[in-house]
This record gives sequence, structure tokens and C-alpha cells, in this order.
Amino acid sequence: MSVVQDNRIGLVVLDMAGTTVADGGLVEQAFSAAAAGLGVEPGSADHAEKLAYVRATMGESKISVFRHLFGEEALAQRANAAFEKAYGELVDGGRIAPVPGAREAIEQLKSQDLTVVLTTGFARVTQDAILDALGWRDLVELTLCPADAGGRGRPYPDMVLSAFLRTGAVAGVQEVAVVGDTAYDMTSGVRAGAGVVAGVLTGAHGEAELRAHGATHVLASVADLPGLLALPAGARS
Repeated sequence: MSVVQDNRIGLVVLDMAGTTVADGGLVEQAFSAAAAGLGVEPGSADHAEKLAYVRATMGESKISVFRHLFGEEALAQRANAAFEKAYGELVDGGRIAPVPGAREAIEQLKSQDLTVVLTTGFARVTQDAILDALGWRDLVELTLCPADAGGRGRPYPDMVLSAFLRTGAVAGVQEVAVVGDTAYDMTSGVRAGAGVVAGVLTGAHGEAELRAHGATHVLASVADLPGLLALPAGARS
């Protein structure tokens, strides 16, 4: 791990699916349901190609993914709405759970006087369904989706910067830690100027890809995050 030289971290911006939330591959299941509604036949070469793109862009705003896949805005919006509906139904069916130790890690970060914000590439209605299913509505003071940050999700830095501005928790972006499981999480943290950009290995991407996109640290799980951030900046190696 590289050494972080910046100020003490005071704001932690945490991704949800793959980082703090284990959804057991629901993204792919919901995509298949949405794609079928637009005439993409399961098992076809077209389906395989589109699913490969979904896998490669885990962490990106979902509407952006569908704009790439279907081109026309009307089709992209239809696909996104169908995806969110299918994912929400799977969530309501009890198909998600916290990553082991995630809630405890968030509570420990808060006990260390850190402000924690949860972010997602899903729409607000889906994010709220996840929070309700986990009983996390009151766990943190702020949750953000792309629409809360002007409509741009990852890999743009907008959600991180929105968390910085809306919480007022720290004086500068170097006191922000961004944590996620995808290359898009890492890119958004780097672009925001975060002092710590930490990848976790409980989701979509492995250590090599996370580091290639700017991870300053790679952790086995978000459960290891409080210990990392409790260290003086120069000792985070």
C-alpha cells in the first residue's frame, strides 16, 4: 500500500452495492429482465455482449449504461425504468444483505467522529428500497444518488463533491475518503481530490483494476476501514 500524506480524514463517502451491501448478482438479473422487455433475447449474442458491458461498467450510473447500450434516450429511459423495477422487486424479496461487518464498520466510523455518506449509481427509489430492506434509513446522515448530484454519477466526482458540500464536515477534499468496489468508484474519488481512495475486494473488481484506476489502498472488506482511518496519515501504508 502507498503512504497517504494528507490531513486527517473527516468525511467517508461509501458505495453501497458490492461495498457495504451484498446483492448476490441482482444487477445482472435485473438487467436481463429489463433487456428482455426491450427485445434482447436471453442467450443471444446481443444479450451476451450487453451483459458483458454491464459487468465491465459496474459502479457507473445505470442510466448512463443504458444510454450506451440502447442509444436512443427513450429506449434508455425505458430500459432503466424496467431495470429499477426488477431490481426493486428482487430487493423486496429479501435478496440483499449487508456485507459482513459493514453496519458495524459504519457505526465505528461514526464513533470516531467521522461523517459517513452512502452513495449509489441506482435511482433514488431503488436506493431507498435497499435502505428500507436493510433497516439503514437512519444509519447515516446523508445518502446520495446521481440525481442528487445534478444527474451525473460515477465516474464523475459529483456525488463525492456533493457529499463534501452538503455535509460541511471537512475543510477540504483532501480530508475525504472514498471507498468502493469498482474502478468507477476509484476514478470518482481521484477526480474529486480525495485524500484516501480505498478499494474493497467484496464486489466487482479485483486489486489490479482498482489500483490501475487510482486506489491508494485496497482492503479485503469495508470492515477493515475503521482501522485504516484510525491510523495517522503517514502510517496508512
